[in-house]
Amino acid sequence: MERELALEIVRVTELAALAAAPWMGRGDKHHADEAATNAMRGMLDSVSIRGTVVIGEGEMDEAPMLYIGESVGSLQGPEVDVAVDPLEGTELVAKGLNNALAVIAVAPKGHLLHAPDMYMEKLAVGPSLAGKLSIDDPIRTTVEKAALALNKQVSDLTVILLDRERHGSLIRTLREVGVRIKLLSDGDVVGAIAPAFAETGIDLYVGSGGAPEGVLAAAALKCLGGEIQGRLMPENEEQAQRCIDMGLSDPRKLLRMDDMIGTGDVIFAATGVTPGEFLSGVRMLPDQRAETHSIVMRAKTRTIRYIKSLHYLPNKPLLADLKH
Repeated sequence: MERELALEIVRVTELAALAAAPWMGRGDKHHADEAATNAMRGMLDSVSIRGTVVIGEGEMDEAPMLYIGESVGSLQGPEVDVAVDPLEGTELVAKGLNNALAVIAVAPKGHLLHAPDMYMEKLAVGPSLAGKLSIDDPIRTTVEKAALALNKQVSDLTVILLDRERHGSLIRTLREVGVRIKLLSDGDVVGAIAPAFAETGIDLYVGSGGAPEGVLAAAALKCLGGEIQGRLMPENEEQAQRCIDMGLSDPRKLLRMDDMIGTGDVIFAATGVTPGEFLSGVRMLPDQRAETHSIVMRAKTRTIRYIKSLHYLPNKPLLADLKH
């Protein structure tokens, strides 16, 4: 993939974030998601790729655009897999809470896992713990190994996970061992990649979340030198068969980075919609302007770029077509 593609795809997440931002706090996650999706799909047409959506808004009969299997891009340029979440954290935007993002990852064709829409058990870490932990260990062992590797006391570790009823036993165990816990109301991608940013103060991401979000997090973590391990959690025979139909002969096998995003290059971009762990949100400014804060990364070079952009909204025709 050409390096110029990194700057092209960040324009895609910028527009999606700008489209979603006016819905912040309005209690309408569906229209927020629709606005972000429409904007992202429209901007993708300008990107010089022959892309196929492998992670998107759902199957063709579930989503009018950015559906799995849809062709995107200008249809000129490299053949690539595209994984998108136009609005990661729809509920966060609806309630005006932190950590909502517009997210995209691009990799050479055939490299991104076509992850089914189901839960995935996850363990995500930053560079300091990459290769040193196992998702198969009990959580007590994982925490002890992490503390030893980081030369910390267990009580100095910070673990992040989604605040869900299914995590009740896990949360109780973490509290028993004495780590600090940060609970997320939503924001699975943010949670998984947060340990790779030293400024967040987070050491581990554990628990279960969406499988598609796991692949997006894997793309980011490869660029950051971190690691994610995952295991799909089919809840019935129908879901298990769906995994098999999508090419996963063993639905419950341990999925490592190479299984999720391949061994080649990958580009990841995200733009903050609301303020978060490592990105600011969209700021609406006087004179019909808005400011966005984005990150774009490439695994091949491990270059991480933060981009702060000032947009003159009347010159964004795709936004003008969206109704707020």
